[in-house]
Amino acid sequence: MITIAHIYNDFDGKFGIPRQSGLVEGLDARIVFCPEYRNVEALRGLEGFSHIWLLWDFSQAHSDKWSPTVRPPRLGGNKRMGVWATRSPFRPNNIGLSSVRITRIELDTPEGPVIHVEGADLMNGTPILDIKPYLPFTDSHPDASAGWTTETHNDTLQVSITDSVRQKYNFTPRQWQAIESILASDPRPHYQNDPERIYSFEFKGITINFKVQDNIAIVI
Repeated sequence: MITIAHIYNDFDGKFGIPRQSGLVEGLDARIVFCPEYRNVEALRGLEGFSHIWLLWDFSQAHSDKWSPTVRPPRLGGNKRMGVWATRSPFRPNNIGLSSVRITRIELDTPEGPVIHVEGADLMNGTPILDIKPYLPFTDSHPDASAGWTTETHNDTLQVSITDSVRQKYNFTPRQWQAIESILASDPRPHYQNDPERIYSFEFKGITINFKVQDNIAIVI
């Protein structure tokens, strides 16, 4: 596989990253092309599209082995599904697929052309294999069935962040909104439900610690 670009954002670790693209709109990211693909002609016409598909490399999940079934964390980690019925990173070809919204395109930067996007579910530095425009008249299927994911996709938490915590860290309102959305979507595996357990994820170089008690994510 050829890497054409890398995505850069505020997630240096896997935990806390939204499970699907588009769930957290406030997550901003930059797509920076590798030197040999920094050609503005390759972006001609892209400004007319609002969204793009990213094909990317699960670079932290490479393995010489694969299993025909996996255990999705959202099902408690003890129920197996066929790998083709999941978006698990553990598959024969470690390729991810994400739909993101373009916020702006810069054609002339020291890094070459840069695509700014929001809503990505990728870790900082993830290799991008390809970019394709999103076509709403063929890529959107509002009446599609969601299979086993209907059991879990509505799981949400309330979020509690005190004013003292907000004042201590210099996040922008948009970044606080992203943090709240990440917590509301409940990043925990479903087999972890200890009200005293402290969970952590890295965001913009800061460790966000939280507990979940009575369906409330409390930032500590």
